[in-house]
Amino acid sequence: MGGIWLTRSMACLKNWPNIRLSLFMVLALLDMMLLLQQTSHQYLKFLNSIEYPTSLLHLNFHLFNGCVGSLNFTVLACLSFQEVVDELGIYIVSFDRPGYGESDPDPKRTRKSLALDIEELADQLGLGSKFYVVGFSMGGQVVWSCLKYISHRLTGAALIAPVINYWWPGFPANLTKEAYYLQLPQDQWALRVAHYAPWLAYWWNTQKLFPPSAVVARRPEIFSAQDVQLMPKLAVRQINRAQVIQQGVHESLFRDMMIGFGTWEFDPMDLENPFPNSEGSVHLWQGDEDRLVPVILQRYISKKLPWIRYHEIPGSGHLIADADGMTEAIIKALLLGEKVTLS
Repeated sequence: MGGIWLTRSMACLKNWPNIRLSLFMVLALLDMMLLLQQTSHQYLKFLNSIEYPTSLLHLNFHLFNGCVGSLNFTVLACLSFQEVVDELGIYIVSFDRPGYGESDPDPKRTRKSLALDIEELADQLGLGSKFYVVGFSMGGQVVWSCLKYISHRLTGAALIAPVINYWWPGFPANLTKEAYYLQLPQDQWALRVAHYAPWLAYWWNTQKLFPPSAVVARRPEIFSAQDVQLMPKLAVRQINRAQVIQQGVHESLFRDMMIGFGTWEFDPMDLENPFPNSEGSVHLWQGDEDRLVPVILQRYISKKLPWIRYHEIPGSGHLIADADGMTEAIIKALLLGEKVTLS
C-alpha cells in the first residue's frame, strides 16, 4: 500500500548537520484543511509506523521564500490522486534544506555537498539503491546537482519550473541578456549581488536604501494571471511560514540565492544522459507565462539536452504544479511514461 510517509524528525546523520524531514507538517495542514477523518487516521498510521517504506520513493525538494514547495506538492498529491498513490505504492519523502525549518544551517553548503547529503539520507533511512527526485522552483538546483553527482542512484527525475542561473556558460550571451532584462530592475540587481558579491546578499535584501528582490518582497508583478488565480490555494502555505524561516533568512533564503546564482562548478548543459538505455527518464515542466523563470531559457536547455522530456504548458505561470491535474500529470509521466492531456 502506498501513501505519504510521515515522520516527526530523524536522527542526526554521521558527520552531517541535523536535518529534519518536513512532512510532519503535512499532518498539521491536513487537519487545518478539515479533510475526512478517515484520511487523517491513515496518515497517523504512517506517522506511527516504525517500518521504512520499501516501494517507490520520491525525494522532493522545496522552493524559495518561506514555504516548502515539496510540502505543497505532497499535499496536492494526496488530495488529487490518492488512488494512484495507493495503486502504484508511492512513498513521498521530503526534507528541509539546511537552514530551513529545524534543519541545521550549513554555511559550507555547496551543490555537491547537498547531493551527497541526499544520497546519505536515502541510505540512512534504508530507502533502497534507486529513487526518484522531484524539485520545484529553487529545488531545481538540487535536482541538477543530483543528476551531476549521484545519477547512479536515480530512477528518474522531474524539474518543475526550475530556477536557472543566468551565468551558466552554456547559454548564449545574447539569450541570457534578453532573459535577464525581462526581470524587474530590483531583481536584476539582487541577482548581481548574489552572484558577484554574495557576502552582501543579506544586507542588500534587508536594507532600506534600495528595493530588495521582488521575489523576497513578494511583489505582485512577479506573478502571472494564472498564478494570481491559484493564490487562494496557496494561502495555507503562509500558516507555517514563520516555522520554515525560524532560523533566520540569512541561512535559508539568502544562502539559497548565493548557492543558486553563484558560480557553479559544472554547467547543467554539459550533463550526459543518465539513462542511455532508457531505464529511466528526466522531465522538465515549464509554464510559458512564468515571470520568474523565462521560458526562452528552458527551451534552450531542452534543445541542448534532447534526452530531457520537455513539457511546456500554455498559459501557465510559475505555480504550474498547483494547477488542476498537474501533480497527477507530473507523477504519471515520471513513473509510467504516460502523456497526460490536461483539460
